[in-house]
Amino acid sequence: MIATTSSLAEQRTLLENISWSTFETLLKEIGDKRGYRIAYDNGMLEIMSPLYEHENPKIQSDRFIFILAEELGIEIKSAGSMTLKQAQAKKGIEPDNCYYIQSEPAVRGRQELDLETAPPPDLAIEIDITSSSINKSGIYSALGVPELWRYNGRVLKFYQLASEDYVECNFSIAFPFLSSTEMSRFFEQTKTMGEIALLKSFRIWVREKI
Repeated sequence: MIATTSSLAEQRTLLENISWSTFETLLKEIGDKRGYRIAYDNGMLEIMSPLYEHENPKIQSDRFIFILAEELGIEIKSAGSMTLKQAQAKKGIEPDNCYYIQSEPAVRGRQELDLETAPPPDLAIEIDITSSSINKSGIYSALGVPELWRYNGRVLKFYQLASEDYVECNFSIAFPFLSSTEMSRFFEQTKTMGEIALLKSFRIWVREKI
């Protein structure tokens, strides 16, 4: 079965009854030079093609994280939209952005990152302007990602992994002084402010907070 939904922000195609071996073969054949991202959950494969309304907050979020790390004087390993997958769980996903922060020393210098041998990223960011047909939180929790940020085009929410499920939290694990309310405000300002002005404003705000 194939189902396709489209909006100004994202186009999603859902395929059902896709085996894990087919999913692995697809990843190998298409490589990482493509303009869409995938999510796989035990036979269901969603292919999402992001458009401008999706990509702009994705780019800005990466810049926010870089400023946070730089001003705090901590090292991070940016993993972008790398494919996170585990065969045993039969789950895989490509976040908009993900980062090794607390566990950065464990992956420093590694040229390849595979969740079969490496820890999961400490933080993943999902920009979901439209609703996904796949339970992405369930995928991230099965892969053991400790912290998840989700932005729906209006509100940014923070989640932390507790046991096997995510619970909403007011403050970030990776950046404990950072609240979801304050960070959501900066995400919203990406719609109205110039990018350079916004980043300058964010940097000043971070310096005042720390």
